[in-house]
Amino acid sequence: MSRLPLITGADPAHSLDALFVNAPLRDYDQRPRTNDYTLPVLGMAYIATYAQYAGFNVGVLDAEALGLGITETAKIVNVAAPRWTAMNLLAPTYEMSARIAAQLDPDIALMAGGHHAKAMPDRILADPRMANLRALVLGEGELRVAALLEDEQRRRELPGVVWRDRLLGTRVTGITSDPERAAAMLGPDINALPYVDRRFLPQDPYRAVPTEADRRLAASRGTALLGEAAVSGHVEANIVGSRGCPYNCTFCGAAVSANPDLTIRVRTPENIIGELDSLHTEFGVTAFRFVDDLFLGVGRVIEEQMAAFTRHRVGERYVWDATGRINVLDRVSDAELDRLVRNGLREVALGVESGSDRVLKAMDKRIDAEMTERVTRRLTEHGIGVKAYFILGFPGESHDDLQATVRHIHNLWAIADTNPGDVRASVFEFRPYPGTPVWTTLTDAGHAPDTLLAYGDVDLTEDGADESMRARDEFNFSVGIQFGDVPLTKIRSTLATLTRDQHQRNRTALGGAA
Repeated sequence: MSRLPLITGADPAHSLDALFVNAPLRDYDQRPRTNDYTLPVLGMAYIATYAQYAGFNVGVLDAEALGLGITETAKIVNVAAPRWTAMNLLAPTYEMSARIAAQLDPDIALMAGGHHAKAMPDRILADPRMANLRALVLGEGELRVAALLEDEQRRRELPGVVWRDRLLGTRVTGITSDPERAAAMLGPDINALPYVDRRFLPQDPYRAVPTEADRRLAASRGTALLGEAAVSGHVEANIVGSRGCPYNCTFCGAAVSANPDLTIRVRTPENIIGELDSLHTEFGVTAFRFVDDLFLGVGRVIEEQMAAFTRHRVGERYVWDATGRINVLDRVSDAELDRLVRNGLREVALGVESGSDRVLKAMDKRIDAEMTERVTRRLTEHGIGVKAYFILGFPGESHDDLQATVRHIHNLWAIADTNPGDVRASVFEFRPYPGTPVWTTLTDAGHAPDTLLAYGDVDLTEDGADESMRARDEFNFSVGIQFGDVPLTKIRSTLATLTRDQHQRNRTALGGAA
């Protein structure tokens, strides 16, 4: 059992208005988890924080971070006896959530949201395990969840809230006649939301182990902050700088076509810097990771943010990592890259996805392999690390496409070997998500939704990637379908080999055994 507290953020002296439950990725009663760390549930913490500011006593039960099984999670909820239990429904963990819901006390009202709720609301409402589901909140939930906690009957006037009439068995949707009110509820002003209360996040902020990126930065930039971090590691925190994505990558749940109701919004630089400083004052945080869909994804936004970062001397005090867009960074000048470095940029996470231009076109990535190598070379020359994400087994992928991706990864590693910035490759097996463009393509081609939703965890240790797979439990999922020309056994052995090679590069760079 983890040493982390079970229910976080709540006032134990008073009854719970709501308990937000993050379901485990698998039933840890059957096989214990191996992760030391899992990503914090920032979206859930945002909603819990807003509900707390509205005067409600709420808590978070992060069953994944705690390594809890299905039965144990349900038991904790039942003992806590909240008025409401709230769940974030994601396709890979939906079965875990539904099994927990089936074991909850019928006196506890259930609300749910998340990508899966938005993509398949009728399927969820019809699931007998979700019999006590009283509100399905589609889209951003802060304002509407607080309204539900105030009075369940308000759901009739809340846009994007659906439920099933218990007598008629029909679907009911909340409505409002005020378009401005509806827009405000569905897309709240993110600059007006309170900063996330970190008491809801048992693993964030955290003390990070020094990485090769930290050591390279200390050697190339030479600041006291980086020198200390290269020895003892930064205290790090995850943060969201924007909501929404303007691109339409066919496999992604954030694709603009999958979220036509979502208004893309960016927090003001002053609002972001205010949270950075707050986290530094309270927890001693000196490193931040922007985990929104695309922080460095629009040229004018990069310019606005970096001008403010310069004014506030952010780079003298902090380092930070961010998501970025390859075709946007390809247009950034050397002078702008220098400014990003001076402002503390440590690493950019890039959705490279493939080394095959044919597959990249099918993904609607708007990049090619040559552009990725060019951008990676320029970033690493400036001392900026690259976290490169790849997908193996995309629909229609051939043996040649797979080999192009393997060569591409080795090319990126070779670029890093001659530059101060590092390259880390993170490789995943393709899995379809409902609501995405490729999901429609697959179902139109005859794949049944039930088979596309049959997510299962994959144990890659038999391919020799045992220790190298540590901290990747949350990513090793599959629906067990061969979508291209390459057999799944080949996909998985390639994935394991690349992951093992990356792990070996990390160990060698940090002075571990070769």
